[in-house]
Amino acid sequence: MLGISDRPNAPRYRTRMADPRIIDVELDETSLGWRSPDVEQERRIAIFDLIEGNHFAPQRAYPDGYAGPFKIKLQSEEGRLGIHIHREDDTHLETLVLALGRFRRPIRDYFAICDSYYQAIRQSTPAQIETVDMARRGIHNEAAELLKERLDGKIEVDFDTARRLFTLICVLHIRN
Repeated sequence: MLGISDRPNAPRYRTRMADPRIIDVELDETSLGWRSPDVEQERRIAIFDLIEGNHFAPQRAYPDGYAGPFKIKLQSEEGRLGIHIHREDDTHLETLVLALGRFRRPIRDYFAICDSYYQAIRQSTPAQIETVDMARRGIHNEAAELLKERLDGKIEVDFDTARRLFTLICVLHIRN
């Protein structure tokens, strides 16, 4: 985003203003396994919602002051998550690698509760569905907080962005 400097006595020139958000998300196809229609729908919704509204601000200062918008590619390999960060023009800026050991349990718990949720939708009462959905949201929220903690000092994200990124991390970990 370009803006005009409004400082008194400042030259009237255009400067690049920060735009700390994700404008495109790609999941590494080699990291992906088979996905059920339910999981594929969750992936589509997470990406759509993420792009519609997010806060994503890498904390490393880039030499030219670039501060967004960003394109990201998520990749899972050997227990690590790679977050490949690119400029709007696809120029690579950096790759952040996070160990996923602390996410094993939240991912496993989230998969289990999602299975229960999808079963409940098909065969349970509204009250039972609401109970399972509350548990699912609770696990999802805890995992989002963990992700925010793990990104602290590396990438600043808001809570909703962390939730949607966690959903996409889970998609990368589904195996046949």
